[in-house]
Amino acid sequence: MNFEGFDLNLLVAFNALMLERNVTKAAALAGVSQPAMSAALSRLRRVFDDPLFIRSAEGLLPTAKAQEIAIPVADALGQVRHLMKPAEVFDPTAKQRSFTLGLTEYPMHVLLPALTKKLAAVAPHCTIHVRYFIDRDEVVALLDAGKIDIAVGVPPTKAENRILSQPLLRDDFVTLVGRDHEAARKGMNLQAFLSMRHILVSPEGNHYGLVDQQLREQGLARTISLTLPTMFTVPALLPGTDYVATVLRRVGTTSSRQGDIIMFEPPLALPSIPFDLLWHRRTQDSAAHQWLRGVIAEVGAAL
Repeated sequence: MNFEGFDLNLLVAFNALMLERNVTKAAALAGVSQPAMSAALSRLRRVFDDPLFIRSAEGLLPTAKAQEIAIPVADALGQVRHLMKPAEVFDPTAKQRSFTLGLTEYPMHVLLPALTKKLAAVAPHCTIHVRYFIDRDEVVALLDAGKIDIAVGVPPTKAENRILSQPLLRDDFVTLVGRDHEAARKGMNLQAFLSMRHILVSPEGNHYGLVDQQLREQGLARTISLTLPTMFTVPALLPGTDYVATVLRRVGTTSSRQGDIIMFEPPLALPSIPFDLLWHRRTQDSAAHQWLRGVIAEVGAAL
């Protein structure tokens, strides 16, 4: 390639296409017309001797070559951007700004109360909109579409280089029963666990979960007597019943019914569950977004 004759605007077009996976949206992001973006894509394909993007029902899918060059291109454009303009400054005490957070049930109960308290103190003019989502992979589409600015949830099943993340919280599983349950007196072991009537929490509406997968590997099964879409309703359902539930620890420790339940370590090995802070690469260098990510990280670290 003759670098001296290379149009660097093509890298801007490539980066926009990687971010948006749609020619029309990429054109809007780059500030050019749709025909101009289509022409840029044709030139990029000739320069790199690769299709770079394949059309599909889900939008433009990057080829292996596109994925290989995506991060170096984004980094190079970021360095040029810093050279061309002074660093942006965001003053949360003075500026009015709204943000949309994507949250699953767990961070909505565990993180959001402390976060809103912090934001009310340090950013009184900021407005926070919360969008609830269930499927961990839904967050990619929400960030791609710009429907949310930042998300907190279990990491998506497939890593995407345009979706950035950092660890925020972890939690482990506990087994809960009502304080008047027989297990509260006799204790919990695997045999007792298997003989009980279980509550399964599945936001997706499944009739099996992680506990069932682990039991199946041992040739075992439990009796599921109640399925729920939300986990934070569980503590209120345990007192006065023979139900047992295996949920994340903070479901019990943050409940107003904590005094009415008993918490056991599960009688089988279960992994801890991570919750990440996630955002789109297009907002990586935004001073306002950097500030908010820092506040969320600070609040999460204190939990």
